[in-house]
Amino acid sequence: MTFYYSITPFIEVIIISIMINYLLSFFWNTRSMDLMLGLFAFLLIFAGSSLFQLPILHKLMLLVSNVAVIAVLIIFQPELRVALSKLSFKGKRYKEITEFDNFLDQLATSIYRLADKKIGALIALENEDSLDEFALKAVLLNANFSSELLESVFATTTPLHDGAMIIRDLKIVAASVILPLAEDSTQIAKSMGTRHRAALGVSQLSDALLIVISEETGKVSIARDGIMTRGIKIDRFKGIIRSVFNPPIKKTLQSRFQLREWLKK
Repeated sequence: MTFYYSITPFIEVIIISIMINYLLSFFWNTRSMDLMLGLFAFLLIFAGSSLFQLPILHKLMLLVSNVAVIAVLIIFQPELRVALSKLSFKGKRYKEITEFDNFLDQLATSIYRLADKKIGALIALENEDSLDEFALKAVLLNANFSSELLESVFATTTPLHDGAMIIRDLKIVAASVILPLAEDSTQIAKSMGTRHRAALGVSQLSDALLIVISEETGKVSIARDGIMTRGIKIDRFKGIIRSVFNPPIKKTLQSRFQLREWLKK
């Protein structure tokens, strides 16, 4: 216990340093930084009035400080709300889920907009198995996903439209990707082309989810685990994607399970 009391000051210094570093890094290069500097100047004057025994100034600063606490809370209310939300795991998880829902809405909108125009497309949504062996042989993009970029790639006037697109973790990894064709063509109807065979082939080799738009019929198909499902409507499309790819919930459940197992040990 004596040892604990001897190291307590060092623990407090470390915690205070981390808190100050977090506040400075959060407010740096913002308009609120000027107010933070003014607050530090106020604290220095307050400490100086006490150190050099200036009673009138000290009393005045003490009276002002009672009002300043409330003023700081009002002035910094938006910044404090954002700073506290970053410390919350729930807030972080909500942000991740929101980003995923935005991605899914944009993806679905682009897919069915291309389908209405009967523009053929092949998109591979990478899951656990890596598709780098195919991506590295294609045109690497490594760009944040956007519906505008997806539709631009598959526009028939661009050189990247003839091939597949690989998406990983809300990012477009590569375009104009050449994928292997399925050897077993029993699920391939006469109306299906090379895109459908390639989608079925990759779904047999990995756990990726393949989205195909037929340029002949405009129908949207999904291939997964070697099974092709055709004529999927947009609501069912979103449901399938969400059931397979929901990273925030999946990771949260895994972390909780691992923590529970660790506690049992």
